[in-house]
Amino acid sequence: MLLDTASLYFRAYFGVPDSVRAADGTPVNAVRGLLDFIARLLQDHHPDDLVACMDADWRPQWRVDLIPTYKAHRVAEEAPEGSPAPDVEEVPDTLSPQVPVIEAVLDALGIARVGAAGYEADDIIGTLATRAAGPVDIVTGDRDLYQLVDDRRGVRVLYPLKGVGTLQLTDEAWLREKYGVDGAGYADLALLRGDPSDGLPGVPGIGEKTAAKLLATFGDLPGIMAAVDDPAAKLTPTQRKRLAEARPYLEVAPTVVRVATDVALPSFDPAVPKEPADPATLEELAGQWGLGGSLQRVLSVLS
Repeated sequence: MLLDTASLYFRAYFGVPDSVRAADGTPVNAVRGLLDFIARLLQDHHPDDLVACMDADWRPQWRVDLIPTYKAHRVAEEAPEGSPAPDVEEVPDTLSPQVPVIEAVLDALGIARVGAAGYEADDIIGTLATRAAGPVDIVTGDRDLYQLVDDRRGVRVLYPLKGVGTLQLTDEAWLREKYGVDGAGYADLALLRGDPSDGLPGVPGIGEKTAAKLLATFGDLPGIMAAVDDPAAKLTPTQRKRLAEARPYLEVAPTVVRVATDVALPSFDPAVPKEPADPATLEELAGQWGLGGSLQRVLSVLS
């Protein structure tokens, strides 16, 4: 089981009231909410391995170099007068202080926490899902990872609908019914239609349904672009014009949209721990941050 950790703690932050606080008044709603998510996932799905995948770089420069608008709207705009805006993700000011606590608690529990410089959590997930010898469940609220769904290899996405107690099980049959593509085709669909939440412009005038029809007709993005250059191909004049004009974007978008699957990762033990890796530190964290029943639920499931 691979956790898109930031996606889950963002959901926890907005799903758990910020009245959930430590003794000193610091909000710990994201920390406790994420622990509750993990306890429920372990209880319901019994994974042998569990990896909390992290964003070492939430907006990698190599993606921005190709598409400058990539996640640009999420960059915090505030900066000291006379200096450029920092390339820092704009997050709620009571969430940022909770992230180091989340990391410390995961480490003390012994739950593998993996990231790599220059890469997003999506890329860590893509790499681990590709390497895996057995079935993989990816838990994420980010539809971008639908591109990894692969029935043959047993890779599916568990998409939270309500907490993590109600999960949408995303396999190839669900993708075909919903979008008209399989996992391998989802990235092409996404880059054609665009995604405002990621700053991807898409092809003007090519929405989700048209993109799905083009992919059904021509197979994949290279097939579509070959059709643009083939006067006999069944494209409307408007479609041909729009795709031709978008060629510079379509030449670089696949590298941006498709998750990396070959990231060099540090060594780690993915096995679900039976007991905390560092009980003393965990006890200290529990006391300092008032982790209470949320932490106890994780420990109970682990044992």
